Amino acid sequence: MNLMPKLAARREAGRPVRCALIGAGKFGSMFLAQVPHIEGLEVAAIADLDPERARQACRTVGWDEAGIAATRFVDSGVTAAEMDGVEVVIEATGHPAAGARHALAAIAARRHVVMVNVEADVLVGPVLAAKARAAGVVYSMAYGDQPALVSEMVDWARAAGFTVAAAGKGTKYLPAYHRVTPDEVWGHYGLTPEAAKAAGMNPQMFNSFLDGTKSAIEMAAIANACGLDVPADGLTFPPCGVDDLAQVLRPKAAGGQLERDGMVEVVSSLERDGRPVFRDLRWGVYVVLKAPNPYAAACFKQYGLPTDSTGLYAAMYKPFHLIGLELSISVLNAALRGEATGTTRIWRGDAVATAKRDLKAGEMLDGEGGYTVYGRLMPAAASRAAKALPIGLAHGVSLKRDVPASAAVTSDDVALDETSPIVSLRRELEATSA
Repeated sequence: MNLMPKLAARREAGRPVRCALIGAGKFGSMFLAQVPHIEGLEVAAIADLDPERARQACRTVGWDEAGIAATRFVDSGVTAAEMDGVEVVIEATGHPAAGARHALAAIAARRHVVMVNVEADVLVGPVLAAKARAAGVVYSMAYGDQPALVSEMVDWARAAGFTVAAAGKGTKYLPAYHRVTPDEVWGHYGLTPEAAKAAGMNPQMFNSFLDGTKSAIEMAAIANACGLDVPADGLTFPPCGVDDLAQVLRPKAAGGQLERDGMVEVVSSLERDGRPVFRDLRWGVYVVLKAPNPYAAACFKQYGLPTDSTGLYAAMYKPFHLIGLELSISVLNAALRGEATGTTRIWRGDAVATAKRDLKAGEMLDGEGGYTVYGRLMPAAASRAAKALPIGLAHGVSLKRDVPASAAVTSDDVALDETSPIVSLRRELEATSA
């Protein structure tokens, strides 16, 4: 990667890489924990709705008071994005509309953008990426999060001459999880509500991991970055351990469970009866390779790579991801190499709001991880044709008519403010991607 020699040269020239962090939550805090140990990387500003909370986050992860005093704390992401001397803006709020607004401000100010906010990226990322290209700046996925790690693996596989049969991640999944609400979530994590509250854990956020929403969002992001296809009927979450990835995640015509080569999919760490999968990939990511010829397939076997029964398919995987602890890789790649660690390129996948139960006209949707809807992966073309409501626009909007359980909510079902900036960006995506 050659990042550290490049960073050393910048440091010796008195030109450290300076970034601004927007959102000092868990992901941002993990990044902040590493910054003092990377000479030549500085955080010039941290934006959070509660600046004092952001200061306390710095103390919690080990910053000294001198480092805190040298950093500007503000309550406006736009202010941080526009600050003089900042090269890279990290958007880590998790709020789609805010994320898009901050990214646009950074791009207008000619700052590189590292988009931790995958919710915003899936909602309007192709539009933001196009604007960044036009401005001559980098728009990047966040290294450490699964979409960027999978994008790296897909790029490696293709650069080595392999066909990518499948790519994705692991998670804990059962079909019943799609209906789980924040009131029920902690039992699935082995926690009591009291213990979760004492730890400062947000039930709606953790429920988005459980009910399938986060998986849908992340697989849409991977499809959009890598040009992979999305299952026509959504993710199937097949139970699968690392030893069986190549056997399960190959086309049905070859004996597997996928529609064809070139798909995204998430594997479950639980069998359908709730038993744990042997050697599961709950915390990791994978890519399934297809050998381009019999010689390469023979090399798979000769060098110990587990394959499917035909020997043509093999899998590579990383068992863990370190989220914010690895985020500096994206920051440094953008500043020092002018490159993204994965970026959305084409609109292939969408995460659409799907009713958790029978919903009635007049009810208010509460978005990702809430009581009313979950996010389901859908091909972008099908989403556009159905006028499906993206999960990123399904918060704080009221239903105009009933929606049955398991049905996708459409834009016609809700009262959207078509004049809002985020809705306008979404309409721009739908129009330009037709």
